[in-house]
Amino acid sequence: MCGIAGFIEGGGFDSHDDARTIAHAMERSLLHRGPDAGDIWLDGEMGAAFAHRRLSIIDLSPAGAQPMHSADGRFVIVYNGEVYNADELGPELQTTGLTFRGHSDTEVVLEGCARWGVRRTVERLIGMFAFALWDRRERRLWLVRDRLGIKPLYWSFDRGRLMFGSELKALRAHPACPRDIDRDAVAAYLRHNYIPAPRTIYRSVNKLEPGRILSWSPGEDPRIEAYWSLGAVIDDGRAKPFQGSDDEAADALEAVLKDAVGRRMVADVPLGAFLSGGIDSSTVVALMQAQSTRQVRSFSIGFEEANYNEATHAAAVARHLGTDHTELYVRAQEALDVIPSMSEYFDEPFADSSQIPTYLVSRMTREHVMVALSGDGGDELFGGYSRYFQALKLARWVSAPPRALRGVAADMIRAVPTAAWGRMFDLVPASRRPDSPGHKMHALADLLRGNSDDVYRRLISLWDEPGTVAVDAIEPKGLLWDASVACRLPDALDRMMYLDTLTYLPDDILTKVDRASMAVSLEARVPMIDHRVVAFAWSLPRRLKVGGGEGKHLLRQVLYRHVPRALIDRPKMGFGVPIDDWLRGPLRDWAESLLSLERLTQAGLVKPEPVRQCWREHLSGARNWKYHLWDILMLQAWSERWA
Repeated sequence: MCGIAGFIEGGGFDSHDDARTIAHAMERSLLHRGPDAGDIWLDGEMGAAFAHRRLSIIDLSPAGAQPMHSADGRFVIVYNGEVYNADELGPELQTTGLTFRGHSDTEVVLEGCARWGVRRTVERLIGMFAFALWDRRERRLWLVRDRLGIKPLYWSFDRGRLMFGSELKALRAHPACPRDIDRDAVAAYLRHNYIPAPRTIYRSVNKLEPGRILSWSPGEDPRIEAYWSLGAVIDDGRAKPFQGSDDEAADALEAVLKDAVGRRMVADVPLGAFLSGGIDSSTVVALMQAQSTRQVRSFSIGFEEANYNEATHAAAVARHLGTDHTELYVRAQEALDVIPSMSEYFDEPFADSSQIPTYLVSRMTREHVMVALSGDGGDELFGGYSRYFQALKLARWVSAPPRALRGVAADMIRAVPTAAWGRMFDLVPASRRPDSPGHKMHALADLLRGNSDDVYRRLISLWDEPGTVAVDAIEPKGLLWDASVACRLPDALDRMMYLDTLTYLPDDILTKVDRASMAVSLEARVPMIDHRVVAFAWSLPRRLKVGGGEGKHLLRQVLYRHVPRALIDRPKMGFGVPIDDWLRGPLRDWAESLLSLERLTQAGLVKPEPVRQCWREHLSGARNWKYHLWDILMLQAWSERWA
C-alpha cells in the first residue's frame, strides 16, 4: 500500500529546481500512506514529475522501490495497491524473454502494461489498485483506478497541466492546485455525508471513478473510458444465471470467497483481520482460519455503551474459530480525543460517524500487524442493509391507495406544522414514541407523492433539500436520479444494491476504510468485493440473496458451516458511536463553538439559521438531529483546517 502523486507540464519545467521542490512536497504530504520509503522522478525536458511513498508489503527489497522504470526504459509507474494474481501473470510475461528484477506486483503491472497494453493488462488484474503510468516515448499519461473503487485517485487538469494524487492533500501541495470551492458539491455532501464522485470539494479537481482509465497527452484534453462496468456484469449474470441447487450455490460461493480471501493472505509482513462478530467479517475470518496453518490474528473494539458494543459478539466468534484475538474497550474520552483530527485524515468533507471507530480499530490493529482483511461489501452484494427492507415495505404501503387519495393525504399531513405533530405524539407512551415525529410525518407526506425510488432516496438522505441549506448552491442530480436505471433494473431491490455499489460503497464505505487505515499506515484488504465475487453474486436468483425477509441468505449458509447460527443470528447493529449523547455532553462546547453564528457566517458554506435551529432543538431534546449536525460539524472542521 502506498501513496502516489505527480504532475505533467507539457511544455517542460520553467525551473527544474522548483519542480523538484514541488514533487518532494507532494511526496511528503503522503508520508502516512507510506512511511517505509519515498522518492521522486523528474524528466525536465518532458515536464513530468512522479512522487511515491512506500508501505512495504510485498518484496521489501530495493527491487520493489518506486517510481519504477520498465525494463526497456520506456515506461515509468507509481502504483498504490495490491494485485493478488501477480504470481500467475509474472511467469506468462517471462515467456516473452523478460527477466524480473524482484518479485513485487508493481513490476508485474508495469511490464504487463509495457507488453500487453494498459487496458488489456488491467482487465486481467485481480486486486485493488490506483496507478499512474507515463510513456516517455509517446509522451502519454495513463491514470487507472480499480473496478470497485477500493483505492482513491484524484486528478486536476488546468492550463495545460495535469496533476494527480492519492489524496487531495497531495494536490494541495502543488502551488497551482485549483482551490475554488464547489458549492454545488457542498449541497450533495449535505444529502449524502460524502461528496459523490466524480466531484470533489474543489470545482476543478475530480475523483477518477472506479473502473476507469484516464489517458492524456500534452496538447489534448483528458479522455476517460470504462474498462469494467457493473451494468455489463449484471447483464452477463442474467444471460448466464447460476443453475445449480441451493447447496451447490453455497459450495460455489464458498469456493470463490475462499480463493478471494486466500489470495489476500499473501504478505511479507504480519497480517490479521478486523472482526466485529457480524456476518461479513466473521465469514472472512472463518475462511482465513480454514486455510491457515496457525492462528489468525483478529481485532475488535468495544464501547461501554451497550447499544454500540459488538465486542462481546466478536469475542464469541473468535473463541469458536480459535483466532488469536485482541480487543480494546474504548472509553468515551479516547474517541472524543480523535474527533478534531478527522478533518486531517479525511481531507475533504466526510461525515460518516463510523469513521471514528474505524480509525480507532485501525490504530489498535497497526500496533500488531501491517495488513488487515475487512468484511466490507457484503451488504451491497447480498442485500444486507435493513433500509432495503424498509424501502420495499414503505413503498408497498404508500403505493397501495390510489394516487389521488395519496395526494390528498399528503396535503392534510403537511397542513399540520411539525411542532403540532410533536404535541400530538406526546400522548403516545414514551416507549413507542418515535424521535422527531413531526419531521417523520412530513417525510411521510413527501413519500406519499412519490414512488419506490423516491422512498429510497429519502431513506439515504440527511438534508432532504440541501439546496436550501447550502449557500449559493444547486444540488447536482447524479445517478440516484437517473431514470434509465429503472429501465435496466425493474426490480427495486436490484436497483438499490446497484446504486449502493456504485455510490455509497466507493464514496463512503471504502473511502472511510482507506483514510482511517492509511492514517496509521495499515493496509486494509477487502476480499468480499473481489470482482469475481461481485460477478457471482449478480448471477444468483433473488431468493438466494434475500430469503425469509432477511438479507445475505446464501452468505449466511456459508458462514453457518464454520460458525454456529446462535453466534450470528441477531439484529444488525452497525458500527457507530453515540454521537447524539456526546453532542449534548462532552462534545457540546466543541460543537457550540463550530456552530456559532460567527463561525458559520465566516465559513460561508451553509446558512446559519436552519443549522442553529437544529442545534437548539437537539440540545433541548425536542428532536434528534445527530447526523445532520455531524454533517455540518465535519464541514465546518474541514473548512477551518483546509479552506
